[in-house]
Amino acid sequence: AYRLQDELGRVRQRNRASGSVSIDFAATGRKTKKLLEAKKICKSYGDKLLFSDIDMTLSPGSRLGLVGRNGSGKSTLMQLLASAVDQRYWPDGGTFYTAPGLKIVSFSQNRLGLDQTLTLKRALAPEGDAVNFQGRSLHVVSWAKRFLFKPDQLETPVAQLSGGEQARILIADLMRQPADVLLLDEPTNDLDIGSLDVLEESLMDFGGALVLVTHDRYLLDRVCDQLLGFLGNGEALYYADYQQWLRDMETRTAEGRISGDFRAKKTKGISQKKRVRLTYLEQREYEEIEKRILEAEAERDRLEKCVNAPEMATDPLKLGKSWTEFENARHHVDSLYTRWTELAEKKNQAG
Repeated sequence: AYRLQDELGRVRQRNRASGSVSIDFAATGRKTKKLLEAKKICKSYGDKLLFSDIDMTLSPGSRLGLVGRNGSGKSTLMQLLASAVDQRYWPDGGTFYTAPGLKIVSFSQNRLGLDQTLTLKRALAPEGDAVNFQGRSLHVVSWAKRFLFKPDQLETPVAQLSGGEQARILIADLMRQPADVLLLDEPTNDLDIGSLDVLEESLMDFGGALVLVTHDRYLLDRVCDQLLGFLGNGEALYYADYQQWLRDMETRTAEGRISGDFRAKKTKGISQKKRVRLTYLEQREYEEIEKRILEAEAERDRLEKCVNAPEMATDPLKLGKSWTEFENARHHVDSLYTRWTELAEKKNQAG
């Protein structure tokens, strides 16, 4: 997988001149030394501790990447950061301190912020036939072309657009909002290589603070100057780069096996191979879990469509119930991926 990421990086370098989507995030230009500070942030989901005692300081020019397995708490921390000003979503413990009038702009991988009933024109230009970008008025046709949309697409409903096209609408919306802190949760999903390339350049030029979640190792290495790694046991540590994170994960995995071997020798002579081998039930679970993931993802996607249905706008109670069901389904998918990884690692250890 990492060789594939490296190859993607080389492809991007060869295609750097061909990027055609114009992406340019606008910082507010605020000179405040500390934009956002987090102290001892903790959060659990049910009985599972996602993370505890996270300290963080975001200043103009900070570029932080979040890494870890699915379900380890990355997106949850992003939700907390997005709510640091209005406190819509609050941690179980700890405190956020924000600069006065702080502007936080976020991009969610779930596409929930995009009204599927709007036309492309209205999604790109909510207030009329023009948008205000960096102090200039641009006609919606010119604005649409900047994101590779054709004029004859402007009356197309958002629901009929591809995932990549919808991602470009969300990026266009972000660009219209000057930000002190930019939160991007999987912004590369559905983007073509040319768009990824331009996105990368814009993030490197952004003058505010950036927090980025992505599985794209190349983008993390190019853009971020520090990583916060979620270990999956409630602990989160800072790393200089992705290689340091990988080395630490490999070391921790090895130490875990050594510790397990030692315990095996002390418990009724159970052999090492027997301790790491999948049980019969685990083997059955491993064989079936991919199908379960596909089914869970289909249910999550179905519930996401329910949340975005037009009739939800007039029924807050129904919307609240659907949102809770969607969140539970999303966490269920994450937990299945985590379990799949655990079983695969145990199977590999057994040889």
